[in-house]
Amino acid sequence: MRTYSLDDVYETRKRRDSWWTVYFVDPVACRVALSVANRTQLTPNGLTVLSLVLGMVSAACFATNLLVAGACIFYMSFMIDCVDGKIARLKGTGTPFGLWLDYVGDRVRVVLCAGGLAYGQYALTGDVRYVVLGAAVAVLDLFRYVNAPQMKRVREAVREERQELQPLDVPMERAELEPLVRLPRGRSFPRRLNRFLARHRVRSHLVSGIEFHAAVFVVAPLAGAWALIPLAVVSGVLLLVNEIFLVYRMWRFTRRHRVASSQESREHVLV
Repeated sequence: MRTYSLDDVYETRKRRDSWWTVYFVDPVACRVALSVANRTQLTPNGLTVLSLVLGMVSAACFATNLLVAGACIFYMSFMIDCVDGKIARLKGTGTPFGLWLDYVGDRVRVVLCAGGLAYGQYALTGDVRYVVLGAAVAVLDLFRYVNAPQMKRVREAVREERQELQPLDVPMERAELEPLVRLPRGRSFPRRLNRFLARHRVRSHLVSGIEFHAAVFVVAPLAGAWALIPLAVVSGVLLLVNEIFLVYRMWRFTRRHRVASSQESREHVLV
């Protein structure tokens, strides 16, 4: 059996990831993945199931008002969820079913933990706001992970249509290099910031689904019950802002495609 090094594990990290994962999860997950790869026969699917079981334990802790324990176990669940992907890429043992299992397991974990938090705090205080909190967290998470694949499908459909409309005398290499959305040239602050973040493997989104989960299920419970609603509201609003921005970018992408397609159609008629 091959022995892997820490550098091998580092190669399995995503090219760009959320800042929470890069700074607070990967340093632990990479070393755990190294031990799992060299000392166990655990499969990526087995790790995904373990992550889901830990998520259930975290939800039970939240439901019984063991907030600190619930936060620590949720962190462990998410960390193991990162390890399964690293093992799959390291050993080449990933499967389509594993992708489905990982995706569904994440959603189940979030819904259970949101329900656990809502139940535990409502049973303790009788404050209906915690019920609303649990429902809102679950809905926001489902919206985020339903919206993302749909936007991906739209972008893929536009690219396919773009290739079909590409003139036959234009080499495919050139067609693929012509971006539909052109970024302004120059050394603007956003471009410099994006390059800086890219060098550190950090995505430019301030709050994505991962940061939202971390705020609600790790940071807020560790801070105390008083922080649950404020942090959930702030992180939820930032997540919605991020989603709206992504939808806006997708709209610009499709709009520019329509303009480009119209211009190409007129050029074909003139020719």
